[in-house]
Amino acid sequence: MYAYIKGELTEREDSYIVIENNGIGYMILMPFLMSAKLGALGEDVTCYTYHSVKEDGISLYGFTSKEEKDMFLMLITISGIGPKVGQTICCYLSPAELTAAVINNDIKTISSVKGLGKKSAERIVLELKDKLKLQAKAAGVSASASGDTYMFSPAQSDVSNDAIGALVMLGYKQQDAEDAVSRSYEDGIDLQLLIKKSLKTITANKFG
Repeated sequence: MYAYIKGELTEREDSYIVIENNGIGYMILMPFLMSAKLGALGEDVTCYTYHSVKEDGISLYGFTSKEEKDMFLMLITISGIGPKVGQTICCYLSPAELTAAVINNDIKTISSVKGLGKKSAERIVLELKDKLKLQAKAAGVSASASGDTYMFSPAQSDVSNDAIGALVMLGYKQQDAEDAVSRSYEDGIDLQLLIKKSLKTITANKFG
């Protein structure tokens, strides 16, 4: 089993990346929305991995941080949440955001993850709430309780800033990234689509 892989990021596609280490290219399943935060092509990166072995194949799932991977490992202990769904949840919700949603019974936020229904979201809350409360307290996360309701205030993600950060990590200049995101942004757009549209804008400006 591989805990993590360090090496050169040589390929990035919509659903996977390739990291080369000592002449071996490791194909790691990782959605573009997540891999965009990992680093630019040609850079040395660290990817935390989960080695999935099934009858129909062997796969490596990748994560940008140990915290992301730890959350994923908790999610896949839940009936009906497999590696693909677990990774998708981690892709759309940070560990802090998912913890807050679970502890606050925020079914709406959890079920907003693409491909995740209300029943699955309710099951996640039911099975992880107590575990995450204990973890949050152990980690010293600030919380105020009213009855059984714990109110957390994780930093809210700004889609434009996240997109700019992802483009800079991909190797683009800060100003170019800001200009492309500004031109590509639309109300309600999700991060993955904004990054893709911004990349097209940068390419058009460069070669147009």
